[in-house]
Amino acid sequence: MEPKMTILPLSNAHRDAAAALILPIQQGEFNVPITLADQPDLLDLEAAYFRPGGHFWGAFAGDELVGTIGLLAPAGIGVIRKMFVKQAWRGKEWRIAQQLLETLITYAQAHGMNDIYLGTLDHMHAAHRFYERNGFTRIAKENLPAAFPFMPVDNVFYHLPITKSARI
Repeated sequence: MEPKMTILPLSNAHRDAAAALILPIQQGEFNVPITLADQPDLLDLEAAYFRPGGHFWGAFAGDELVGTIGLLAPAGIGVIRKMFVKQAWRGKEWRIAQQLLETLITYAQAHGMNDIYLGTLDHMHAAHRFYERNGFTRIAKENLPAAFPFMPVDNVFYHLPITKSARI
């Protein structure tokens, strides 16, 4: 029997589980030279995401956290952060990444955001394909809004204009 899949908001009570999911993917799988200390948003999800008008969700397979996605909201734009899915739970069979993205876009639309941006790494080709399949367009760093919060490791950037009638 397959576990029940749910997408739920994550609070600071989930920060250790979120960090335990994200750090091994960043460091081990994608060889990103980043530590927990480099990511203060993971230490206080509520201050980093919720209080400024964003959000942070987790995908659960039963009781296991298997995916995350965060939405920052600087100056009224949406910025995706911390979109990670455990390797065993990736792909079309589970649709976890798709469900997380759809949840984020629905929230952004409901909260009056017109644009969503993200930064990623040049060697994360599967992520590039995923975002492009979902209507994101690759843009130059110079075309990002002034409020975009840069991560030093990011070198590829995407944009998705959204409206209340946009389909995912």
